[in-house]
Amino acid sequence: MTAFKEKLRDTSLFRTIYIFDLFFCMISFVQVAAYVCLPFLFIWGLWLVFYNQRRYNTFFKMRFGLWIGAFLIVSLFTMLLNLTETLLFSLVMQLHVLICFFVFYGMHTEPGFDFKRELNLIAKGLVILTTALNVVGFFCLLFGVYFEWNFEDLYWIYFPIYENRFTGVFFNPNLLGFVSVVAVVCCHMMTKDGLYSNSNTRRLGMGFIYACVVINIFALILSDSNASIVLALGYVCVYITYVFFDRREGMTPSRVFIKIVTLLLVLAVFVSSSLMLRTVFKAGFTVITSKTNALVDVLFDDKPIEGLPDKETAEEEEKPEITFDHENTNIDSGRFRLWKESIDLFKISPVFGISHGNIVFYSEEYLSGVLEYSYHKNDLHNGFLTIIVSTGVIGALLFGTFGFRFAKHAAQHLFLRRKTVRAEVYPCLFSFLAAYMGYAFFEKALLYDISFLVMFFWLMMGYTSCYVAKYEHLIETQYLFHQKRLRRTML
Repeated sequence: MTAFKEKLRDTSLFRTIYIFDLFFCMISFVQVAAYVCLPFLFIWGLWLVFYNQRRYNTFFKMRFGLWIGAFLIVSLFTMLLNLTETLLFSLVMQLHVLICFFVFYGMHTEPGFDFKRELNLIAKGLVILTTALNVVGFFCLLFGVYFEWNFEDLYWIYFPIYENRFTGVFFNPNLLGFVSVVAVVCCHMMTKDGLYSNSNTRRLGMGFIYACVVINIFALILSDSNASIVLALGYVCVYITYVFFDRREGMTPSRVFIKIVTLLLVLAVFVSSSLMLRTVFKAGFTVITSKTNALVDVLFDDKPIEGLPDKETAEEEEKPEITFDHENTNIDSGRFRLWKESIDLFKISPVFGISHGNIVFYSEEYLSGVLEYSYHKNDLHNGFLTIIVSTGVIGALLFGTFGFRFAKHAAQHLFLRRKTVRAEVYPCLFSFLAAYMGYAFFEKALLYDISFLVMFFWLMMGYTSCYVAKYEHLIETQYLFHQKRLRRTML
């Protein structure tokens, strides 16, 4: 019993189990079982919020806790100001925000916590699971194994193709795209020697890591998830920018100008070539898929009797060719309508917001009803708009101040350290968080959603905060152009 209580008090164990349960919530064939476990884990997380506050004094030791506390107070006031029949949903979201702030981001308040060990364990598990599931999806795609099931539009499985896009065993192609990017980022982190400095965990072989990168990039391209492509390209662009300006000596204005011009050219070539490769690869894989499926039909299907029509063959010929492109030709996939609706929702209560639980309710009650209680239309698909509509201008300013303060301190550790941090995992964390800001413009991300997408972001925030807290003393004042000092307060 004592050992069980110790496990319940283990915040690291909770984060690991919670992340992997949310991961399995995205997989079609085990999704229901994962969702059944989720409420129990949610209660466990809430208990840890209050238990850690009592034993670690989390709130008062948390970096930028003043802004977090003010944001939580405004969110609570907004919820009480907009009492409707969706109060329970707003309350659940408020409790979810507590877990994000205090259990995930607040991990840097836990004394003696080895964040690299936890990061290594989660990264390795996500890489192995995602790669294995994508391999299964590729195998079924190439050999014509398809499965479709729909229960009155409440729960469905389309495997391995969903709306003409590769989805594998995942519930939605956009989810597949996101976890594939996460797997690639985790592979990059596992190549860093600094990740293993305080851990006895065995490394994965470099050959295996490279193979995982290739497989997950293929899955990302075939999912045709535009938001995930933005996340992947953003990650690489931010990391390349860091490499360009990871200087160890003073820089003249001419050097800065040359670096900026060179960087812009490199990024332009990289982005354009990546988009061209995406188009070419999808076209090539379309041909490969059709050929392998035809070969399987020849090997395993019975040949029709000559002179008689074959019904099954006729039906197969009528099926459209899989091209891995959006069936919806609108580049915004309907997001512009949701964003336009968010403006009208914001006008209802611009100062304090309408509370997150009322977004769909107010849309149906007072506006045009663009938002509804369905999988695709129950959110604004923009993390920033969701926050400003939910908590108003005041809440958005408080959350933005917290984000700016965090970003400022995080950026200092890239450029104001006495030694380069390129061998550490930290640049990967920073690059992912920066790229996620662009991703949050297009998806249900950032805060108000109990999903793997949101919690992985806060997990990365937590690891970054641990790094900032641990190595704060190594920050130094640098010279700007050899003469004027660039003080940390200016950043």
